[in-house]
This record gives sequence, C-alpha cells and structure tokens, in this order.
Amino acid sequence: MKGARITAIGSYVPSRRLTNTDLEQMVDTNDEWIVQRTGIRERRISRADEYTSDLCAAAVQDLMKRYGKSVQDVDMVLVATSTPDFSFPSVAAIVQNRLGIPLTSGAIDMSAACAGFVYALHTAHALVSSGLHHKVLVIGADALSKITDYTDRSTSILFGDGAGAVLVESGGDKDHFLGGNLGSDGSGAQHVYRTGLADKVNGVELAATGMLVQNGREVFKWAVRTVPQGVQQVLQNAGAELAEVDWFIPHSANLRMIEPICERLNYPFEQALYSLEYFGNTSAASIPLALDLGIREGKVQNGQRILLYGFGAGLTHAGQLVSLSLDPQVGAPTPY
Repeated sequence: MKGARITAIGSYVPSRRLTNTDLEQMVDTNDEWIVQRTGIRERRISRADEYTSDLCAAAVQDLMKRYGKSVQDVDMVLVATSTPDFSFPSVAAIVQNRLGIPLTSGAIDMSAACAGFVYALHTAHALVSSGLHHKVLVIGADALSKITDYTDRSTSILFGDGAGAVLVESGGDKDHFLGGNLGSDGSGAQHVYRTGLADKVNGVELAATGMLVQNGREVFKWAVRTVPQGVQQVLQNAGAELAEVDWFIPHSANLRMIEPICERLNYPFEQALYSLEYFGNTSAASIPLALDLGIREGKVQNGQRILLYGFGAGLTHAGQLVSLSLDPQVGAPTPY
C-alpha cells in the first residue's frame, strides 16, 4: 500500500447573494427566526445559465491558480453531487472535457448527497493507496437553488450553491488518510428526497414535485444520534483520540445540528468549522468549502489533524480523519 495525501484545494461560490432579508419578501419568515433556528445569514445562488459543472470547473481553476497545479496528469475525476446538469452524461465527464483532462482519465459522478464529498475522498484514497491511480481530482458541488421550492419556508431558508475541489496524490511511504468510517440506513430514505422515476419509497408516497423535500425533524434526530457514534468509529479505526483532532468539520446542514453533535462528543464547539453562515447548506460542497474557509482564514495549518464527517439523504454518512499536507501556495485564492 502506498501513502496518499491531499495536496491542493480550491473552491467557488456564485456572486449572487440571497440574504435572509431577501427571503422575507418571498416567504413568511424573518432574519431573526432564520438565524436563531439555523445560523444561516445568506446563501449564494447560481445564475440561470450556471450549472453544477460550471461550479466544479471554477473550483478547480481556483485550485490550479493557488497551488500551481496542472490537471494534465489527473487520471481520475470524481464528482460528488445531487444536482447534476443531466441524468447523463456525468458532471465528471463534462468537467474532464472543460478542463482538458486527458482522455485516458476515468470520470464518474458519485451520489451520496451531503456525505458525497467524504465518500469520494474515501474512494480517491483507495485508488491512490492501492497504486491503481496516481492523481485523483475530487470535487463536491451542488446547485441546490435549482431544485429548491421558494414557496416552502422549511427548505427555502436552508440551501445554497457552491463547489470545492481537492487533489489526492501519492504521499510516498506516509499515508495522511488516518482512518475512516462509512454507513447508510435506507430505511430513512423517505426523509430527504427529490422524486425521479418512482413515486414511493419504503412504501411511503412521495410528493412528486421534482423539488427537494425534507423532513427536518427526522433528519435532525438521526444525525445527532448517528454522527457522534460514527466519529468514535473513525477514531477507533485510526487509533486516535478525540483530543488529537485539531478541527472537526461536519456537514454544514444547520448550526443547531452541529451544536448538539459537539456536545454529545464533548468536543469544543469553537474547534468545529462550518460554511453555512454565509453560504447556506451546499450539500456535497459544504465540507470542502468549510475546510477552505479555515485555510483562507489561517486557522487550518499543515500537520494538523482534521476530522471530516458528512451525513444526509440516503440516509448516508461518512467520516475521514486526515493529516493535512498541502503543497505550498503560489497564488492568491479567488475572492468570495
């Protein structure tokens, strides 16, 4: 087995801001109510002609500019998303062409909703550490505004658009992926969904609106119960202690969800990083966005141990403990 590490990161969010004040004009809500219940103040919204593949490409371009990286030797592209431009072809294939990644590179989308980025990281680590691939581009991206019902107060206040990308490359003899954990519980599939060809799951009739539907109460209960257990499993698999974790980056679903997760873990809330305050819930993009925010703000440093944990529709969850080992930056990040 070879070592693997994350060598570069990039991110992108659209320029349009949808603030809580804006939402007051659209649904029966107000800024105080939204902040109190979610911690979200605004979210970024893609243009009508801006799709997930565009968000992905912009995030990778930010990565290349900041770290002086080329994608001409990438041999696999993994895109985690729930909002592909098309059912097929894949977003990964579109990105591969857009960025001039070699035709010999593999390209696939991964569907694990808000856990998708960590699932893709897990896969990239397996590919690189096994020696099957040498340089894997991992992207978490979603354009959730395109499937959000802005007459539904329970979902319209939550979701935004964005993308984050990392490169996973050989780390020599040292593996910077220290341990992980995956899980799923399909018995809760009806709690977060967007209808497709079928109109029921687990015997439950679904609202065939084509929009995102969520039972927030059920997802909250499941996440607060499941994530702390999953984190402990990650640590056990890594042979590590929680006190050794410098930063905890859970999926940025809702601040009121992250708080009790930290409480159950007895982990300092001030060492939890999130991207929801100004970007909203960006599903597969929320964890790489939070990681990159921490890097941009000078909080996250090489050598630190970062525990990533995604959770969402499926119901799926995935965790990964990594020791950060980015290459030196040579350019400034794209401003948000």
